[in-house]
Amino acid sequence: MTASAHPLSGTRVDLEHGAYRASLASVGASLRVLQHEARDLVVPFDADEVRPAYRGVTLAPWPNRVVDGRYSFAGAERQLSITEPDRGHALHGLACWLDYEVVSREVDEVVFAAVVPAQAGYPHRIALEVTYRLDDEGLQQTVTATNTGREPAPYGTGPHPYLVAGPAPLEEWTLSLPADDVLAVTPDRLIPLQVTSVEVDEGGAFDFREPRPLGDTAIDHAFTGLDRRRDAEGTATVTVTDPGGTGVQVTFGRECGWVQIHTADSDPVRPRLGLAVEPMTCAPDAFNSGLDLIVIPVGGSTTASWRIAAV
Repeated sequence: MTASAHPLSGTRVDLEHGAYRASLASVGASLRVLQHEARDLVVPFDADEVRPAYRGVTLAPWPNRVVDGRYSFAGAERQLSITEPDRGHALHGLACWLDYEVVSREVDEVVFAAVVPAQAGYPHRIALEVTYRLDDEGLQQTVTATNTGREPAPYGTGPHPYLVAGPAPLEEWTLSLPADDVLAVTPDRLIPLQVTSVEVDEGGAFDFREPRPLGDTAIDHAFTGLDRRRDAEGTATVTVTDPGGTGVQVTFGRECGWVQIHTADSDPVRPRLGLAVEPMTCAPDAFNSGLDLIVIPVGGSTTASWRIAAV
């Protein structure tokens, strides 16, 4: 493990364990590189560049969108800054561009810490601790949030990796997604409408419970209804594989009842460059719908974790 300061993406921390290698960036507590036997498992970015959009970032105190940036909580109306101007929403929380402090590091583990300050639209103070750890089973990320403010705080979290199954184009990758339901959204602004069965929505286009190639299916949707296909420990697994036999998977526990899948069709540099798989503790726009929204009491904490591994 090595660390160096001052690249544009923040302090760089490299981890190693067995055949795995990871590199993290302190801005956004971001996953910059993850490899197994020198094969990329996620779409990487350079240490000395501004992180491309949300690639590999840690999302908090909400993942996904707050529609129009407006919500009501504890009887007060709030307006967040609009960070997705094309659609008019507040996107992916308030921690994406925080430069986290490296509070501890080992050869195979690093702990980042930052504070989301109380501010207009979100008058709560949240202390975040983000741990990345490599072991024989891959890379585990754990996010712990503590409410150090004066009032209960609405909260959600998740990661934003773009998975790479192998050298073939994304259209040829096979996706296994154990979700019974999908959140239907409007086509233009991705405003949530209703949770519906994957068998019904878009004629079953989003039903990947039986593994099949992605083809030209464009996905930017949140999936739920995962409990029937979790294992005995409560773990859900999303897997994407290349025709050549390589692959990558994301696993997560019951604290994440949702997972956003995004085929990156609109990436301005390289469309469909990878498959975003984003476990989430709450639904999109949970600040309004309340779907699986966490409310952290004053002085309380909440933790969620997930893992990325080669297959």
